[in-house]
Formats: sequence, C-alpha cells, structure tokens
Amino acid sequence: MDKDKERDKDPGSGAGEDVAAVSPAPAPAVEAPADLAPAYEKVAAEKQELHERLLRKQAELENFRKRVQREKDEFIQHATADLVRALLPTLDGLERALKHRDEGVPEQFYKGMELIYRQLLDVLTRAGLTPVETEGKLFDPHYHEAVERVEAPGHREHEIVEELQRGYKLNHRLLRPAIVKVAVAPKQGGPSEKPASSRAGG
Repeated sequence: MDKDKERDKDPGSGAGEDVAAVSPAPAPAVEAPADLAPAYEKVAAEKQELHERLLRKQAELENFRKRVQREKDEFIQHATADLVRALLPTLDGLERALKHRDEGVPEQFYKGMELIYRQLLDVLTRAGLTPVETEGKLFDPHYHEAVERVEAPGHREHEIVEELQRGYKLNHRLLRPAIVKVAVAPKQGGPSEKPASSRAGG
C-alpha cells in the first residue's frame, strides 16, 4: 500500500526518465579544413586535364578513322584503275572489229559482238569510265597525245583532226590519253606561191 501511494504522489517521475533516455544527442560541429580551397582547385585542375586528354584521344581516334577510310578508298581506286586499264585493249579490239566489218562474216556474229561490247562498256561506265572528248576540240596536252601534225584546211590551228585511239578518264582522272592528229596552219610561200617581183620579171 505504501509503495502504491508513493507512485501516486509522483506520477511523472518514471516518464521523464524514459524521454531523456531516447532523446538524440546533439551532433558535434564539423569544422571545414583550412586547405579546402586549394584542394578544390587541385581537383578542378585534374578534372580539366582529364577532360582535355579525353578530347585529344577522341580527336586522335577520329583522325585515325579518317586515315584508314582514305587509305581504303585509295586502295579501291587503284585496284579499280588497274582492272579497267587492263580491260581497255579488249574494248579497243571490239571497237575496231565493229568498225571494220568483213562482208564474209554473218551479220548475226556482229550483233553478238555489239551486245558484248555494250555490256562491257556499260560495266566500265558504271565504274566511272568516261571517254576523252576530241571531236572539234583543241589539242590539250593534259588529255591528248599528238602523233602527227597535218595541214587541214577548214580546221583551226591545234584543232584535233582525227582520233587514232580513244582516251579515257576514270572518275575525272586521266586513265589514258587520246592519241590524235592535230591541224597546223598551212605553210606560207609554198612552191605554188611566188613573190610578185618574180612573176612580173618572167
């Protein structure tokens, strides 16, 4: 009975002890290190250096990729040029055969030859082959090779008179020059022309 009365007199004594037991302790104050600013600057500098190094590596990788692609394209172009150049004599032979036909050969034979010629020319054209222009053109040493200079009335001087062998370009680059005859101006004072004084004295 006496113990119950004592508890009744101080009902909050036990509860107060429980509240104090569960209350969190205040967190200790954290002081910033004195060298925080230099440490931040160091980390920022390292980050900038790593970023620049990454950009350099990316640029090197892109340059390497472009160089490999360029070398690949050049290899393909050289291989294509060698193949097309090797086929040009066959193309020339078909053209000559179709130009100088033998009457004793059946026409059906030449029709088959024309079909083969057109198919071969179509394949080479799709590969980038184009003929060098000569008809009505003036001689251009970059695309033409003159083997003969002839007097040709009605033609301009240095104008191409005749194409002896067709020239070709491959993707706008000269593959083979055209072999041509070139016109020259007629010689003045030829045997048929005599000075006026000579004719008068005769």
